[in-house]
Amino acid sequence: MHLPTLLIVAALIPLAACRQPATDDATEPAPVTDAAAAIRDIHSFAEPHRVAIRHLALDLAMDFAARTLAGTATLQLEWRDPAADALLLDTRDLTILRAEAGDPAGGWRELPFELAEPDRTLGRRLTLRTGGQPGSVRITYRTSPAASGLQWLTPAMTQGGRQPFIFSQSQQIHARSWVPLQDTPMVRFTYEARLRTPPELMALMSADNDPAAPRDGDYTFRMPQPIPSYLLAIAAGDLVFAPIDHRSGVWAEPALVQRAAAEFADTGRMIEAAETLYGPYRWDRYDILVLPPSFPYGGMENPRLTFATPTVIVGDRSLVALIAHELAHSWSGNLVTFATANDAWLNEGFTTYVEGRLIEALYGRERADLDRVIERNELRQEFAAENLALQPLAIAQEALPDPDDNLVGTVYTKGAWFLQFLEERFGRERFDAFLRGYFEHFAFQSISTVQFRDYACRHLLDLAPGRVSQAEFDAWLYQPGVPATAPQVTSARLAAVDAAREAWQANAALPQSAVTAAWSTQEWVHFLDGLPEAPDTERLAALDVAYQFTGTPNPEIAQRWYPLTVRGGYTAARPAMARFLNRVGRRKIVMPIYKALAATPDGLVFAREVFAAARPALHPITVASIEAALAVDQAPLAVPPAPPESAGSG
Repeated sequence: MHLPTLLIVAALIPLAACRQPATDDATEPAPVTDAAAAIRDIHSFAEPHRVAIRHLALDLAMDFAARTLAGTATLQLEWRDPAADALLLDTRDLTILRAEAGDPAGGWRELPFELAEPDRTLGRRLTLRTGGQPGSVRITYRTSPAASGLQWLTPAMTQGGRQPFIFSQSQQIHARSWVPLQDTPMVRFTYEARLRTPPELMALMSADNDPAAPRDGDYTFRMPQPIPSYLLAIAAGDLVFAPIDHRSGVWAEPALVQRAAAEFADTGRMIEAAETLYGPYRWDRYDILVLPPSFPYGGMENPRLTFATPTVIVGDRSLVALIAHELAHSWSGNLVTFATANDAWLNEGFTTYVEGRLIEALYGRERADLDRVIERNELRQEFAAENLALQPLAIAQEALPDPDDNLVGTVYTKGAWFLQFLEERFGRERFDAFLRGYFEHFAFQSISTVQFRDYACRHLLDLAPGRVSQAEFDAWLYQPGVPATAPQVTSARLAAVDAAREAWQANAALPQSAVTAAWSTQEWVHFLDGLPEAPDTERLAALDVAYQFTGTPNPEIAQRWYPLTVRGGYTAARPAMARFLNRVGRRKIVMPIYKALAATPDGLVFAREVFAAARPALHPITVASIEAALAVDQAPLAVPPAPPESAGSG
């Protein structure tokens, strides 16, 4: 594949102080006197400048036969506009049965409500005609069996095969498919919940899960820290707990829980390292829920309860950067949150930078640099002339009609690269102090890129004039590509991999087992990423005999190996490929395989057959993406395709 050359942004003459950027660039924000008041989220129907949710109380029952949640959502409100007399909420495929307003005496009066026509991306606007400004409203509702933010699994789809399973995925805007609410990161609220399940199941939420709670089918939860809607999470299944230390542990199915606890044994050390760098952990406990393989992402940073894919449990802790990433979100994302999807780099770029610092603290700079080199190579592949509008860190509203369309290379890798640039220019000690102050200053707030820029100008650039010019700083935020002044990272270990690969391509001599035996997942990934787009069948067969890639349990290798076999015509790998696609639903892993298969007529036939068998166990987000890749029929208002996933992300 041709690797597009990165656009180069020249560094200009340093300026003494920060100014608002010029307004002739469509991607740049206009000057505002109050940045927070100017924020608008085009991906929500809510009007938080008029009224905002401050607390949510859920009372829900799970019906596994009907694949629905049913009950009530009670919203405590803060009215901000004295003239407001309506509440606009986000929904998707919800059946609204009743709406009521609370009165000061504790009673309830029925409210008229209206569901607008559905929008394919945003769902349906729910308007409650409050006729005043009640302190709370209560909505009685039921979810759809096809709710985009929920996945219902039969016992056969779980590892244990004994009990059904349910889990949610609310990011980016899927919370509205299981709760009627203001589904925008601009609004933060506390919550409480009562969940009723079959008594043999353990229920969990992104809240105060008690490892010693009895399994009785009636569970209560409380989240006292305010969170945005995308961090609402729910799960229930045959789950047990294994501790890691006094404030962290693992929930998983019984057959997996001890392996998971061993794989994630460094979690406590990661928390301590993060606290040393960036301040106290604000969420009490940090537990990890290992989901069935159909979970569509690597991880999801739900506060107190990270959701994680089992595909990172490979026995050597080589993929635990995912846990470092999700833990880092406890500061960057969960504590300080992006106000809209157009500012997504404030979550993911910061988190990818912090992830690297945690990996470096625990495993050394060389290990962290392996990941950085691989991520930046992937950015070079992703950035192209046709997606220039999605390459600035501050993305213009009109460039992102769907919040799931952000580029991984922008919001994860370029964002982290920008922060490394600032670290190198200002020095690690000064930059660490800046980040610690940033997390403290904006704790439990949702902010925009404009607000970050203003804070960085006052607390970083202006305090050390001449280190970074305003023009250099703004080039990262408002221009496509990567600036020419971006710091570069090299890896001696990956250079050795390059040499081994080049020698094999030149003389067909495979790298010696004495060399490859010490290779980590990252080195094998780099080896495969550097192979020709379509190696010949004989060479693929030789590689497979030597290194047994076909059938590998390592998902990072599988997602690279199987597309190579498709493009190289190595059909011997197809039975194992089919078994892999039937077992794994992580979107980042399976999509490269399906896309490679879809590029040839016989591969497309094979892919459709595999997908038909795998589909019942896949999450709706993954299903929609595969349907789009294979051009199969989609149901009306299907879930919009999700973005590609970062190697360390959720």
